Amino acid sequence: MIDFNFENNTPIKSGSILISEPFASDDYFERSVIYICSHNEKGSFGFVLNNFIDTKISDFVDDFPIIQTRLSIGGPVDTSNLFYYHLFGEKVEGSVHVYDNIYLGGDFKDVKQLLTDSPEAITKIRFFVGYSGWDLQQLDEEIANKSWIVINDYTEELIFNTSNNDLWKEILQRQGEKFKIISQFPLNPNDN
Repeated sequence: MIDFNFENNTPIKSGSILISEPFASDDYFERSVIYICSHNEKGSFGFVLNNFIDTKISDFVDDFPIIQTRLSIGGPVDTSNLFYYHLFGEKVEGSVHVYDNIYLGGDFKDVKQLLTDSPEAITKIRFFVGYSGWDLQQLDEEIANKSWIVINDYTEELIFNTSNNDLWKEILQRQGEKFKIISQFPLNPNDN
């Protein structure tokens, strides 16, 4: 018999990925996958990876290089600002190390110049409008209440890929048989 309890025992940290439980009904977090940039004693924040908008970055930023990429809604906090994480490291002055090779923010002029000089580098950066944030212990409580499962085993490609429209389902299926079955649940259980 398979236990359909939506939980795991993976510890959360900066660099973790969160997968929302299948019946979350929040506009921002329904079937969401979130990359956590910081998780510490002050709280947590990250970006929803699979919630896109049909807006170009050039609609927000003057003189932005004409590059094809999808812009994401990172969460409900500070939605009037553009955020980004990248693999450029110290090439972007003022960027902050998140985890492994991933850096957050930094001088936007450096980003624009890097993308102007090398348009193919767009695969090494993700852009978000807004972010997702939690107060002290709030995210830990949500995980304890089985609102999220935590993933620490993934590739950089996964969190930089903007073409996957089934990310929630695909990443959940990788977590084993129980989660593979859960990934097939309809959004509305009455549709079954």
